Amino acid sequence: MDFKSHLENAWHLCLKNIAPLILITLVLSILSIITLGLFTPVLLPGYVYSLLLLIRDGREPRIQDLFSHLSLFLPLFLLSIPILVFLATMVAFKLFFLPGIAVVCMVTFGGIYILPLMVDKKLGLLDAVKGSWEMAVQGNIADHIVLVILFIGLISIGSSVFIGTLFTQPFATVLVLSVYIERIDGYGTIKPAAPQPPLNEDN
Repeated sequence: MDFKSHLENAWHLCLKNIAPLILITLVLSILSIITLGLFTPVLLPGYVYSLLLLIRDGREPRIQDLFSHLSLFLPLFLLSIPILVFLATMVAFKLFFLPGIAVVCMVTFGGIYILPLMVDKKLGLLDAVKGSWEMAVQGNIADHIVLVILFIGLISIGSSVFIGTLFTQPFATVLVLSVYIERIDGYGTIKPAAPQPPLNEDN
């Protein structure tokens, strides 16, 4: 995988659309903070969808995009519950830091493509989880590990200072989506299950 090309593509796209990207990321962050994270499963799919349109169609991100996939709230909220419960348990045992990092790395490794698959291929949660894992382990796993490290690193650097998030969040997301587009176009096999035809009673 040509990471240099993906990094340059993400950099140029973010630089060209810096104002709308900062604005949509700022709204996402503020609403997530105000609602104590409750709105995050509602807003993130729209955020990913908006940046996907930026890469594929060159369309500027819009704030209203954040509310374009409200139907995905429940499945994503249910997905987040086991992770939150695990992290809460680690806090109780004062082992948050290392286990927390381990959980983040494992979830990111296997689930980095879940949202793109849900908003792009219209997959249900279970199919998206399965598809994301398949994309993670197919091909050169080392390339995927590098992507995960870059994504976590960028998000971590940005989160250390709030204003940094406004720059690293969109850059990291565009980078992941750029790789996603290359990989999904390359494999092209992850799609919603086709309905089974009715049985022919004459047979």
